[in-house]
Amino acid sequence: MTAVKVRARSVAIPVEPATRISTRLLRERHYLLVEVTTSDGAGMGYAYAGTNGGRLLADAVTDLLQPVLGDAPADDIGGLWERMYQESLLVGRRGALLRAISAVDIALWDLRAKTCGVPLAVLLGGSITRPIPAYASGGYYRPDDGQYEQAVTREIAASQRAGFTDHKIKVGGLPLEQDVARVAAAIETIGGRGRLALDANNAYHSVPEALRAAHAFERAAGQQGLWWFEEPLSPDNITGHAELARTLETPVATGEIHQTRWEFAQLIECRAADLLQPDAGVLGGVTEWLRVAHAADAFGLPIAPHWHANLHAQLAAAAPNTLAIEHFDLGKGIYNFERLLTDDTRLQVRDGAAQLSDRPGIGIEFDETAVARYEQN
Repeated sequence: MTAVKVRARSVAIPVEPATRISTRLLRERHYLLVEVTTSDGAGMGYAYAGTNGGRLLADAVTDLLQPVLGDAPADDIGGLWERMYQESLLVGRRGALLRAISAVDIALWDLRAKTCGVPLAVLLGGSITRPIPAYASGGYYRPDDGQYEQAVTREIAASQRAGFTDHKIKVGGLPLEQDVARVAAAIETIGGRGRLALDANNAYHSVPEALRAAHAFERAAGQQGLWWFEEPLSPDNITGHAELARTLETPVATGEIHQTRWEFAQLIECRAADLLQPDAGVLGGVTEWLRVAHAADAFGLPIAPHWHANLHAQLAAAAPNTLAIEHFDLGKGIYNFERLLTDDTRLQVRDGAAQLSDRPGIGIEFDETAVARYEQN
């Protein structure tokens, strides 16, 4: 395999209607798209930048990462990761730079699998014949959807009709008593036929505040209980998450904003989570995701990858300690990345499980007309 050339683009896709979580208003999503090419073909990678910052990530790929990749063989993925990480030490080590590295690394793995003529799952030792369990993610704050409890009830009922038994909703964005009512409504709708996880998006400012909320949610869930309580505190408050994990009956989940094997080692060493949520588009790509997944497995910790179901379904097929992947119905307009994909390469979900195709690589293709519509110049 010959040396690699890299192309980076950023896109901004409106969130319609605008949607709120506990900590921010979502008006648009920015994504980084990366294409790596050699004489053997092309690989595609991507990462979520946030509600802004797409151009920053694209510039990072072009200005910082491309120069250290051009003279290296594309099949040395581990070596290329080390090159990119070392090059970014003085300007980042975390944050946007790691997301840029993630997208390039994902593209390199996509290229490797395509060159071998197999899906990424198969390249990594997994099988495409086993459906990957998925849960329906939602429960955002949209005032236009009507009364909050009724909105949660309608959304979960719709997800059930689509074949999902497990669900996740947001908390932390309303006064506690209103969020408690939403949790109770969700539990009643599920009716013992599935599980409910709660995602706080770092809403609570202290351990006592998070404990008060968690205990209220546990009471609302009753005997059915809660699947997990996600990101109650700042991701940097590792000791606080550890205290919650020791105290709560509900499993504590975190990891979606954490990056590299070293941050996850801290989470594991401090026993700061009962469930880890590595995101390959955040923590350093497929290369780091595999390291984290294997480390979690060695310590008996399950994982539930955050976002990017198209990619994480492939990785989950090769990681037996994966509980489920996170799925968003495209019609909700919240996770809108799939607007960029051709219809036939969007992830197929049936009876609450992702169905992997036999397409080589990650299995996605960008609809260039859609990319051009949202591309930032």
